[in-house]
Amino acid sequence: QVRLAESGGGSVQAGGSLKLSCAVSLDNMSKYCVAWYRQAPGKEREGLGFINQHDLRYVVDSVKDRFTVAKDNAKNTLHLQMNALKPEDSAMYYCGAPKKGDYCYLAMPSHFAYWGQGTQVTVSS
Repeated sequence: QVRLAESGGGSVQAGGSLKLSCAVSLDNMSKYCVAWYRQAPGKEREGLGFINQHDLRYVVDSVKDRFTVAKDNAKNTLHLQMNALKPEDSAMYYCGAPKKGDYCYLAMPSHFAYWGQGTQVTVSS
């Protein structure tokens, strides 16, 4: 079974940076698409980006100037580098993955088979 575990969240002032990590255990991350989502209170879960099993990397337009995705296959870890953070970036950040070999479709989080517990990001002004 795949287990995802996010880390790296915390509190930061506006304009600061955070690097989040998603550790994938008991399997090989290169066989999966792994995506980042966030969810603020009272709002829908929002897809941010992914790295798929063919190393295609995608970040949504709303954050692509500030956020990047990266991975370390040797450590089975996905990263989300967040720069120039804004208060509206405050949310719980999650990593998720569909079944092995399936692609990420960010608009369909219900199709994701695996989720971490999330890591909180709070950006203050």
